[in-house]
Amino acid sequence: MNKTSQYQFTIIVPVYDEQDNMLRLESELSSFLKIAKMKSCVLFVNDGSKDNSGQLLQEVCMRHDDMFYISFKQNRGLSAALKAGIDYTNSEYVGYIDADLQTSPEDFNLLLEYAPEYALAMGIRAGRKDSFVKKLSSKIANSFRRMMTNDTAQDTGCPLKVIRTDYAKRIPLFTGMHRFIPALIQLQEGGTMKQIPVRHFPRIAGKSKYHLWNRLVGPFNDCFAYRWMRKRYINYSVVSTNL
Repeated sequence: MNKTSQYQFTIIVPVYDEQDNMLRLESELSSFLKIAKMKSCVLFVNDGSKDNSGQLLQEVCMRHDDMFYISFKQNRGLSAALKAGIDYTNSEYVGYIDADLQTSPEDFNLLLEYAPEYALAMGIRAGRKDSFVKKLSSKIANSFRRMMTNDTAQDTGCPLKVIRTDYAKRIPLFTGMHRFIPALIQLQEGGTMKQIPVRHFPRIAGKSKYHLWNRLVGPFNDCFAYRWMRKRYINYSVVSTNL
């Protein structure tokens, strides 16, 4: 039996070369699990880390009954790590947070309050603690994405999200998928969304895996891929069955 089925909420944490953040991750996530509004667990996805992250993850999970991991054979990127986490989750709700801890696990409680009413509850980073170039590129990319997708998401780059797992499992896998979670949820029947301001902090350990290309140019290209897929997206509702 998949152990996440024993919980209401699973937090996916994609990890790629974040060994300097692991002890802080362990501390903040374990603290949140004690105060979570739903019975919660953590699922780390080691995205083929080349540093000591994989070994540290295993040690962390040995110390905590509510923490689990899966490890990729090689690096496949954030979208693949996120989709794998969703595929391996059997709780009613699934969430996502970055390993850099620029958002706080405690703020999941703000989103969980709305989880029963919406297919997706997501954060909006208030008072972003990023560089001018990073904030400007994100603003441009967000504006272009909203124009192309009409998803109404103010800050799709905020990693703090809570999704009903049945909706999350219907998200199609493609590179760049993580940037279009609001749009891909809203494609589905009943795909409602709630946006809530959450705290944002500067990165204090490790290095960002993003640069101008994958923050700005890459998302532009992915928008056209999303538009192509949207026209061909299969959506249906079953009204009866004798299975």
